[in-house]
Amino acid sequence: MKKLLIAALVLVGLTCQAQKTTEKETVVVIKTSMGTMKAKLYNDTPQHRDNFIKLVNEGWYTGSPFHRVINQFMIQGGQNKDGRLDPGYTVPAEFKDNHFHKKGALAAARQGDQVNPKKASSGSQFYIVQGKVYDDKWLDMFENRSGKVLSAKQRQAYKTVGGTPHLDGDYTVFGEVIEGLDIVDKIAAVKTGRMDVPVEPVTIISVTIEKGCEKNCQKGGEKSCCH
Repeated sequence: MKKLLIAALVLVGLTCQAQKTTEKETVVVIKTSMGTMKAKLYNDTPQHRDNFIKLVNEGWYTGSPFHRVINQFMIQGGQNKDGRLDPGYTVPAEFKDNHFHKKGALAAARQGDQVNPKKASSGSQFYIVQGKVYDDKWLDMFENRSGKVLSAKQRQAYKTVGGTPHLDGDYTVFGEVIEGLDIVDKIAAVKTGRMDVPVEPVTIISVTIEKGCEKNCQKGGEKSCCH
């Protein structure tokens, strides 16, 4: 009987592991005054994923602006439409080597290292990378100066789609744009004034959840939760 119980527990464990590897990623639809983008949220940055979903469900981003735009760098949003910069809390950093600042990366903004040595993320501020394309010579120089070593995957991305490699390892990347990179380019190209604020407001009309489902094993059973 004990052997059968152990075998059953092992089977449950293997099932849980299989579910984790096939877990669907949540997709969000970001409708702006300049067009619509879709982004997926990574499952291996669960605290950022769940916090973003929470804010979306609360309508935090509805009617809020992209308040900082720098061409060939990134577009930043996340403050509430009523002017609140964040919800009053931070999210612990979730750095993953396989997630980096290629074009379209969705990442969390944060306060600087002097007041935030653990690099915790803002509770709501995010940015989407535009960046630019680099060649091997520049990337070699970057590695020598920064002490960072880029993987083959990073190099390939930065030489093709582009990005902002100097942000890697300092800001949590928790998703990426999968449709609408041209909208990122359009927003990044707008005329800006003081503090990189667009002269003509660029507004997030809405952010909604398109699809996504996570499965977790609890007490030997299975619980499904679709966002």
